Amino acid sequence: MRAIMRRGLSTAMAAVLVGSLSVACGGDDGDGDGGSDSGPVELTVDVFGEPGYDALYKQYEQSHPNVKIKQRKVSTLDEYKPRIQQWMATGSGAGDVVMLEEGILPLYMQQQAKFLNLFDYGGKDLEKNFLPWKWQMGLTADGKQLVGLGTDIGPLAMCYRKDLFKKAGLPTDREKVGQLWATWDEFLATGQKFQQKVPGTKWLDGPTAVFRATVLQNAGAGPGYSFFDKSNNLAYDSNPAVKQAFDTSLKFAENKLTADMSIFTPPWQTALKRNTFAALPCPSWMLGGIEEFSGDFGKGKWDVAKTPGGAGYWGGSWLAVPKQTKHAKAAAELAKFLTSPEGQVAAYKAANVFPSSPQAAQDPAVAGAKSAYFGDAPVGQIFGELAAGVKPVHLGPKNEDVRAAVENVLISVGQGRQKPADAWAKSVDEAKKAAR
Repeated sequence: MRAIMRRGLSTAMAAVLVGSLSVACGGDDGDGDGGSDSGPVELTVDVFGEPGYDALYKQYEQSHPNVKIKQRKVSTLDEYKPRIQQWMATGSGAGDVVMLEEGILPLYMQQQAKFLNLFDYGGKDLEKNFLPWKWQMGLTADGKQLVGLGTDIGPLAMCYRKDLFKKAGLPTDREKVGQLWATWDEFLATGQKFQQKVPGTKWLDGPTAVFRATVLQNAGAGPGYSFFDKSNNLAYDSNPAVKQAFDTSLKFAENKLTADMSIFTPPWQTALKRNTFAALPCPSWMLGGIEEFSGDFGKGKWDVAKTPGGAGYWGGSWLAVPKQTKHAKAAAELAKFLTSPEGQVAAYKAANVFPSSPQAAQDPAVAGAKSAYFGDAPVGQIFGELAAGVKPVHLGPKNEDVRAAVENVLISVGQGRQKPADAWAKSVDEAKKAAR
């Protein structure tokens, strides 16, 4: 998720942020939490991926001279998850502000007593700054505690290699490419044609990306939940949205159309500097990862088109403040700053993380954004239109455990370790184990 348009903040933007956000977020609380009458305060922010906050941290420190910010970052959610689990279970070690991704948010919403109620720190006035469903997901069921403030959402597109498409005799123009695949079956058929023409390159990075995309597409268009129903009972084997997504993903693994990789793993990162695969389902934040790991090798070779199957999303996070913090007010103010409309615009400019703030999404810096790395693709327009069709999906507390277990089954099919005919039954068994 790193800097898709690595321009940084302009001087004018920096001035706006320092001026408006220092007022909005309180630069002088004088209570030992970072005010001008207190000693230095260091705030630690725990994140994964690339949220695009580096310039924002500097701006915040300029307007809050007694505050120093330290970011602790790991590359993937899989690395981040066990760390935050340990911190929250032991009651120590967590940062002053922590990122909660959509898949792990439900778990910590059940542990709300471990987090500050951001309503006590001015949160009641912020609802207008967020999409209604994004705001609602950060609230406890009774609506009395605001656990997290929304950062990004992940409207879903398809990233593809123009040079490899040309080699296969396929269209390269993003509009014509999107017309190739209204459905996932058409996308699979296109992949088969591609691999016949370019046998040394796989169509996709792995089946897991297809599974993540289709399960949320299907659930959003259907029951509104995926692995767990809205009472948090396991519904993996009874939800037709999940079965359809599994069957779709299984076809790609069974037909050897993927490189059997998981995103952001070292093999995946290395593959982006080679001609290993030609396409991957691509939420907005993925563009930053592609640019980071593909680097000069991929510049100008990638583009962005519509995804099969209609609107969908993948990912998105919230910022929360654990009660472990020794600087509650300062940490809450920083979380408010980072998730403000202005902060979300700056994060988008830095890392292409599409905002959950309607005001930010409408800002010309977002709505009119183009990506030089992706052939001047109008990414603000593309993802803005896709975001408008997003329907949120309920995720249970052990959603990530079930997802990981099922993805391992899909990968094992592609690797020849699991018979396709037995894969669904195996995935049901693994899902039940993971949900315990």
